[in-house]
Amino acid sequence: MFHALSDPTRRGMVRMLAQEERTVTELAAPFDMSLAAASKHIKVLEQAGLLQRTVHGRTHTCKLDSRVLARATRYLQFYERFWSAQFDTLEMELNKAKGEEH
Repeated sequence: MFHALSDPTRRGMVRMLAQEERTVTELAAPFDMSLAAASKHIKVLEQAGLLQRTVHGRTHTCKLDSRVLARATRYLQFYERFWSAQFDTLEMELNKAKGEEH
């Protein structure tokens, strides 16, 4: 999932899909890319579980699946709490060492 979101074009597509469902043509338009190039980006997002694509005739419609983003958010929040605690401990130790110098 993080690989899929590492590309600015794909992040832009996810932002667009967060607002509403879009066709491949609509997703490609703001990025001035071919439908084939857009489909490659969409396939990466699809494989990461970030979107679902439905086909009606020749029209491919994409819909965001926010469950994967929710799992990623929980994952990142865990590490944010971990690193915040580590930095708080470091700050206390530095303040203690600074106080011992005087």
